[in-house]
Amino acid sequence: MDFAFAPEDERFRTELRAFLAEELPGWWRGMFVEDPRAMPFTRAFCRNLAARGWLTMAWPREHGGAEASVWRQAVLREEMWAHDEPRGPQYMNLNYIGPCIMRFGTDAQKRRFLPPMAAGEVIWTQAFSEPGAGSDLASVATRAERAEDGYVVTGQKTWNSYADAPADWCFLLARTARTERRHDGLSVLLVDMRTPGITVRPVHTMAGPHEFNEIFFDSVRVADDCRLGAEGQGWEIATMGLAFERVGIARYARAGRVIELLAAHVRQVGLAADPDVRTKLADLRVRHEAARLLNYRAISVQAAGRVPVVEAAIARVHNTQLEQLVGHVGLELLGLGGLLTHDDATAPLGGLVNRQWVRNVPTTIAAGTLEIQKNLIARRGLGLPRAG
Repeated sequence: MDFAFAPEDERFRTELRAFLAEELPGWWRGMFVEDPRAMPFTRAFCRNLAARGWLTMAWPREHGGAEASVWRQAVLREEMWAHDEPRGPQYMNLNYIGPCIMRFGTDAQKRRFLPPMAAGEVIWTQAFSEPGAGSDLASVATRAERAEDGYVVTGQKTWNSYADAPADWCFLLARTARTERRHDGLSVLLVDMRTPGITVRPVHTMAGPHEFNEIFFDSVRVADDCRLGAEGQGWEIATMGLAFERVGIARYARAGRVIELLAAHVRQVGLAADPDVRTKLADLRVRHEAARLLNYRAISVQAAGRVPVVEAAIARVHNTQLEQLVGHVGLELLGLGGLLTHDDATAPLGGLVNRQWVRNVPTTIAAGTLEIQKNLIARRGLGLPRAG
């Protein structure tokens, strides 16, 4: 299968790279850094993208998009991730929260929630995982109990990116019924984060500046018109959203940029002729190409109007392992210097390898663990029975 981009898509890539070269400041290193400029910058950057029609270009025109192909959107996604994703939290809106609202929402919900996303004016956080429900998402215990004109939500969520940005809205998976089959009693609620009873607390990790939070819901009232889809349809919505999320994160593009920088570095320091160095970099490059093509396979399924559940899982396995391996190999090539961070003037590549290594320790857990992806591939892709 030929996955070559059309000439007009490559022209767009050239235009986009010129735009990024002009717009990205020298201090930009991505989100989750100890720099108060990061969040204001990404907000302004996304409004700029929206003004150019680039933020939601693959969305339908009626929802603020330009009806560009998913391949054109893939070009933008690759360049954004290769430049440390200056869209910040907006990727969630673009890749799966917005599309889920398009697919399952009422007309009123589409009019209410989609225009602010298309304008780059709103931040969402996802609330799926809990202390006792991560990989086994059907074990969600956060309750949404029926009340007059809506629900009362009580429970705790964890690993919530951008909840303290602060997020404006929350894409919440909660239990609305006790059923024999756990998957049947879940629903998705769209929760205003300014609602009384919501508390956000940071989760500190070895990655340094915190990325994750936990959210506590203490008798939080959610109106009926903020339930997405039918009551009990939450599992279908969540799994579809996760599939779109997995294919919408171009981790291979960011890994590819680091590989290129490592190759340039070894040439500069005179290690390019070392056979061990050459083998390590060649192996990374081959793995990068495999991950890229597997992502394109998932995008081709999406372009055909289907949900790439299995294809996205396969691509994610390769993406996440590639990102981790690039960090490990980078440390091997740079030696002790690779452990230096950006604030050390002597750090090779500006401390990029340390960040690549540390930031990707949890990569094979986020958006569904590696084990979950493999089980999904085995059952839905190969037709194998569940493990006994």
